[in-house]
Amino acid sequence: MVFNYKTLFFNIIFFILLGNLSFSQNNQKFSVILDAGHGGKDFGAVYHGYIEKKVTLGIILKVGKILEKYPDMNIIYTRKTDEFIELTERAGIANRNNANLFVSVHCNANRNIKASGSETYVIGMSRSNMNFEVAKSENSVIFLEDNYKQTYKGFDPKNPETLIGLKLIQENNLTNSISLATKIQNNFINYDIKSRGVKQEPLWVLDASVMPGVLIETGFISNIEEGGRLDSEAGQLESATAIAQAILEYKKEYFGDSADDIKLEKPKKYVSTEQPKQVDTVVQKTKVEEAPVKEKAKAVANSKGIVFKVQISASSRKLDLQPKNFKGLNNISLNYENKVYKYMYGETSDYYESKKLLEEAKAKGYVSAFLIAFKNGEKISIQEAIK
Repeated sequence: MVFNYKTLFFNIIFFILLGNLSFSQNNQKFSVILDAGHGGKDFGAVYHGYIEKKVTLGIILKVGKILEKYPDMNIIYTRKTDEFIELTERAGIANRNNANLFVSVHCNANRNIKASGSETYVIGMSRSNMNFEVAKSENSVIFLEDNYKQTYKGFDPKNPETLIGLKLIQENNLTNSISLATKIQNNFINYDIKSRGVKQEPLWVLDASVMPGVLIETGFISNIEEGGRLDSEAGQLESATAIAQAILEYKKEYFGDSADDIKLEKPKKYVSTEQPKQVDTVVQKTKVEEAPVKEKAKAVANSKGIVFKVQISASSRKLDLQPKNFKGLNNISLNYENKVYKYMYGETSDYYESKKLLEEAKAKGYVSAFLIAFKNGEKISIQEAIK
């Protein structure tokens, strides 16, 4: 068999564009799947009278209401009522609609009722092969469509050359998912919602979706104060606005935007009925949260084997580690993992100092940069590094 480089090139480029196909063919609409976790017989976490399935639906409907105001947005819900939807169907809805993004909202819970904060998950690379197989399977539905040869211009999901493009798409999806997740967490911080960062875990509903996606833990429903915020209209609107803002920012960065201004107005801040004075809440946060951070920073600085770096980008292309290739930043290091080149800025054993490095990277334009940690050369979570 003659190896056709032209066909290989065409298939890779076509598959890269395939993720944007719905955007280009659906009256320039950007499709977002909004998934309210749990529902029906699946209550999710239940603490202090707060029920996760109700909270997630409340937040998702508010996100949708905000985004539906933009004419170039196509919003699709996995559920809009209290109904049970299987995980396979949630991913199936996203895949059948060729969505640009999959956004799932949940609430966290822990036996430690003092645990608090939001966090956003992206696909775990340990399950990347599963996602690869799902993508091949889901795309086989092309053959059931009328005029598929004309519609997809010869694209064949069974062609080995085409599948090289699929692998590149998968790596690109992870990068884009991290970008969206970072935007969400940054907006939570801007809205004074505690952030626990971006994390990677093998969550099935993300693995089975063949487009960039995130699963958002909006807070701990087991924490009576945070649960109260999540259960309230004001608190849900805070979370929803932060999420919607991140989606709009993502769309503008990767697809452009027809709206002149996508900056959303901050909703009225939720105030706990138990602590009606906002000043008191601020004082309490200073005493309880800021002091331990400094103590942890000192502890990490004195520990052995733990190093913090700032991941600024990831690419399938290898770049020379020169400042001109990284917006003037020096002290760049490289890690090749799962066929993706990951570029990191700086290196320090001091957690407090690493946060300054992160701000430097963002100031240079790497708005999706995030902290990573290593112990004796092995990658570990930030939470594990500072505990």
